[in-house]
Amino acid sequence: MSVRLQDIDYFLAVAEHGQSRRAAAAVGVSQAAIVKGVQRLEREIGFPLFERTARGMTLTAVSAPFHERVRTVRGSLGDAIKEAADLHLGAKGVLRVGVSPLYVQQLFVPACVQLHRQRPAARIRVMLNLNDALLAALRAGDVDLTINSLSGIDSDELEAITLMDDDMFIVVREGHPLLERRRLRIVHVEGAQWLLPRAGVSLRRSIEGRLAEAGLGSPQVAVEVSSTSALVTELLRHSDLLSVMSESMLAGPAGRGLTALPMAEARFSRKVGIVIRRHAALPLLARRFVEVVQELMRASQR
Repeated sequence: MSVRLQDIDYFLAVAEHGQSRRAAAAVGVSQAAIVKGVQRLEREIGFPLFERTARGMTLTAVSAPFHERVRTVRGSLGDAIKEAADLHLGAKGVLRVGVSPLYVQQLFVPACVQLHRQRPAARIRVMLNLNDALLAALRAGDVDLTINSLSGIDSDELEAITLMDDDMFIVVREGHPLLERRRLRIVHVEGAQWLLPRAGVSLRRSIEGRLAEAGLGSPQVAVEVSSTSALVTELLRHSDLLSVMSESMLAGPAGRGLTALPMAEARFSRKVGIVIRRHAALPLLARRFVEVVQELMRASQR
């Protein structure tokens, strides 16, 4: 079998656009070239790839899973070619990493410093955002990996590498009226105002679920934030707002003047780690970065 890479690209273009004419415009070749390329590929593999109708071309039942595998392999090949080109030009590759603001100092910065010492010519592109945005970027191929909470990652598309446990807590300022209760329960937060991430973010869904389990309504969000920052912690220190903070953040400078509510319902178990695309080949530089993060984690636990 002698399959041309060009014909694979023509096949993927037709599958995406549904017509040979649109595929030709997208690829920048003639419609005849697209048609001949697809026909040539069908002869090589021995089965039809498309059902052809007056409305266009759709994948057959047999070619649909073939298309998924080919698209993944072609994407990995494209990454490999780009990485080789970067190496040839002396750039030594590009690492594209998404990081939750919670783990910039603790996980990303030490690993980035170490990687820079080992690969001084490498380029690193960093995206700071909340989990949902990071995972969306990962699925879209905009980043090679992410460092964030592993909550809710059960997709066939993604693979998680656990680094540590870092539970979340409902927190308030020291001296908050809720702390005066002798037997504090989750029902006592009813009517309180919150500082939380935007609707749809996994952390906010966790809070909403915990309140719903207790028969309470949705949290009254007075301040909605897109990331964790010094401004957020200052607002908590100078108000009676409730929010959620990780155990590691609460134990650090950001947790000064704040405390977790003393009740079991105020704690949310959570693991933190690296997330990659399950069926995509990890670039060499990204693979080395993962190894560096794991090495540093092991050293910190000795």
